[in-house]
Amino acid sequence: MHKLHIYGALKAYKTPPFARFHMPGHKANARRFPFAGAAADITELSFSDCLEAPDGIIAAAQSEIAHALGAAFSHILTDGSSCGVFAMLYAAHVRKVVAARNSHKSVYHACAVLGIEPILLRNPCKDGVLLPPTAADVAAALQTAGNDCAVLLTSPDYFGNVADLAGIRAVCEGFGVPLLVDGAHGAYLRFDAAAPGVYAGCHADLWVDGSHKTMPTLTQGALLNGRDARFAAAVREGLNIFRTTSPSYPIMASVEYGVQYMAQRGASLIAARRKDLARARQILQKFGLFAYDGQTLSLAVDFGRAGIAPRAVQRRLEACGIYAEAEDGRYLLFYGSPLLPQGAFARLARRIGRIVRDPALQGTAELRAEEPVYGQPAYGYAAALGAKRALVPLAESAGRIAACNAGITPPCCPSVVAGERITAEVAAALAQAEHVFGLQDGKIAVVLEL
Repeated sequence: MHKLHIYGALKAYKTPPFARFHMPGHKANARRFPFAGAAADITELSFSDCLEAPDGIIAAAQSEIAHALGAAFSHILTDGSSCGVFAMLYAAHVRKVVAARNSHKSVYHACAVLGIEPILLRNPCKDGVLLPPTAADVAAALQTAGNDCAVLLTSPDYFGNVADLAGIRAVCEGFGVPLLVDGAHGAYLRFDAAAPGVYAGCHADLWVDGSHKTMPTLTQGALLNGRDARFAAAVREGLNIFRTTSPSYPIMASVEYGVQYMAQRGASLIAARRKDLARARQILQKFGLFAYDGQTLSLAVDFGRAGIAPRAVQRRLEACGIYAEAEDGRYLLFYGSPLLPQGAFARLARRIGRIVRDPALQGTAELRAEEPVYGQPAYGYAAALGAKRALVPLAESAGRIAACNAGITPPCCPSVVAGERITAEVAAALAQAEHVFGLQDGKIAVVLEL
């Protein structure tokens, strides 16, 4: 492993509490502030460099990260992937962006802030899961979009679907537009020897790695990378606008650590997890359970197909100390990473098998639409955001035009986008969801007049 520049500097800083006449306010006082890792939580000091204009340990760390990722440049983010999405779109400097309908809400928010009109591609669907748009879908959208446009796609997505980035890259080159990729769920793919060409950085002009999602990195740790140096200055400008001026040094150190660790050991760890995941799928099949065929280190078990309510299984697993990533009424998603313990997936599959033997769970699944429900296009995004609005109860919103984005979290993709007509199915889905965004006390903003 290369020298860990940021972590090494933090580890070396062991001054007693009375010597810390700098932020943050906890002063690493272990007696009064009993949080692990506080001693490494520092600010910009003479030895610790500055993320906004790095020329020391942060600059060295970012240079080595870029080399490991095959990038022309890499920027450490402590604000999560969302900050990177904002900076990517800022750097693209376009008026329109072709994006998948199930893009993360940060894409829509960035469009709202930057005055970009999203041209939404309707995702195809398989087994109740949305698939990425195809190269043909992107080409058709660009044919009508005209100039001053970019393409921003998510790959891989929450369920492990990977877009045809090579084909889409060729389309983008043909139209002379940049390809941006939200690769938040696939940071580790750079080091997956069994999946050549799948990593976003193999094809995108700019891409985001959500390091904390799949790598040994603290929450909020991410990267914004570029393979085209002509975007470098605009990316730096965008980051200085959108990211915090108080970045977390432990998060920065963990991003550096995660990349270097995976560069050295990732290939073998990923291969072992893939083997374990394949074994888990075999075990589930013996119990009559189908697992969605995603391409990442995650396991989405289709309990709905088996007539079992996934939330009921989720409760029983949690009683055993096992926590899934998400539940959507049909699937229970178990989010993996190269750092899962050996055999963890197989042990999980056996536990699930014992749970589903209970006859009381049979027939508990609720009927749901084959495809995820979304609003229906009606007006432009920017026009709806700027229109006069009113809050109405969800139960009375069907047929109205949304004046904001609203959806279920996770995965934080809007069920209805500003400018779309709210359907009865969307209103019901939002009302039944455990966690949502875009609502206020059970009410949603609708357009009064355009």
